Amino acid sequence: MRRPSPVLSARGSVRPERDGVCPECHVAWLFGAVENHAVEGRARTPRVTRVHARSDGRPDGRTRKEDDRVGRSRDHSARSEHHHAAYGRETYGDPYDDPYAGDQLAGRRYDEGGAYGGPPLRPRRRRRRWPRVLGVLAAVLVLLLVGGYFYLDSRLKRESVLVDYPGRVADTPGTNWLIVGSDSREGLSKADQRRLKTGFSGGRRTDSMMLLHYGSGGTSLISLPRDSYVPIPGRGSNKLNAAFAFGGPKLLVQTVEKATGIRIDHYAEIGFNGFVGVVDAVGGVDICVKNDVEDPKAGLDLKAGCQTLDGGQALGYVRTRAYARADLERVEKQREFFGALMKKSTGWGTILNPFRSIPLATNATSNFLVDDGDHLHHLVRMMWAMKGVSGKDGVTTTVPIGGGGSSPSAGSYITWDKSKASRLFEALQQDQEIPKDVITKT
Repeated sequence: MRRPSPVLSARGSVRPERDGVCPECHVAWLFGAVENHAVEGRARTPRVTRVHARSDGRPDGRTRKEDDRVGRSRDHSARSEHHHAAYGRETYGDPYDDPYAGDQLAGRRYDEGGAYGGPPLRPRRRRRRWPRVLGVLAAVLVLLLVGGYFYLDSRLKRESVLVDYPGRVADTPGTNWLIVGSDSREGLSKADQRRLKTGFSGGRRTDSMMLLHYGSGGTSLISLPRDSYVPIPGRGSNKLNAAFAFGGPKLLVQTVEKATGIRIDHYAEIGFNGFVGVVDAVGGVDICVKNDVEDPKAGLDLKAGCQTLDGGQALGYVRTRAYARADLERVEKQREFFGALMKKSTGWGTILNPFRSIPLATNATSNFLVDDGDHLHHLVRMMWAMKGVSGKDGVTTTVPIGGGGSSPSAGSYITWDKSKASRLFEALQQDQEIPKDVITKT
């Protein structure tokens, strides 16, 4: 084959003069030989090869030693479109063309099939990780809640209080709690006892007793004055708090059940140290004092007006008898304060604040004494019920008082109004609304 002489094209590039050679072959004249092929009808893409001086005359540019090697030759790879501009096309082309489009090794794009003619390769999608992250966080939260519940439940002090005995009152509708505040100094140091003016007596005695009832008939909180003169099983008649002194919580529960005809379902008791800790944990309790209160024995000195009481002040407020009606007015202040305390303890400002909710939970569970069958969810339900009473959704009252008296064994005491007290307790026994004419504040 006679080599055609190259001529300069109108665009300034070199191209062959003969019509039988495809236009792209003009580059080959600068480097080597072109395998001749005729352009008949539809032109074939030429196979451009080089002849190297050390190729032993082989047209593919390899030596015999290289021919034995395993590799991919130029003949097996399709030429990319970006090597040079096609004949008759501007060299600068499309300014947005990607000169590196396609797979340089396989000679195909990912959407044109694999390197060996397989199915088209699809781009790999990134997996969304946020559902998995949310799932892990939810699982951790559930574990913390469940673990925290059982941990706090295990911290409750328990005692076998609600035991069966011959002649015990049958189960009554609704739920009934006996809530007791004792004068136990357990957990208080000598310095704390001096600061809080609690004295240094040992043991524990009942300082306040309340009957909480909730059910279809509403929620009610009834104060049981500790000086109430009632029959005590096996001990004759005496003050109500004497039952606790004689036989502890068990005998106290039996005495209350016999005197009221109401079966007690749950029992909760808290001492001085626990009371102070719970009040301080919630950041104090807001109370409106009608008159100035000063009682050195209780370490209390309050001015009239609304104010926030800390743990020490609150303890003196519920213990003092520096009122005109002494113990009868004190039980009224106790109901008022306990309702305000439960309202703040169950408020969202406390629950959502870890600096208050966590100390509250740890203080309450470590200082409340409950029956063997009581658990943390019972205690939480009790707190919500007392919150409702403080919000004017229930009834707070004292057992109707009929008079007073004294005896050599009991000293001074008070008696219940039998008629009104019976009607009050009958309403609770049947889980009905308490008649308004038996509700009293004192």
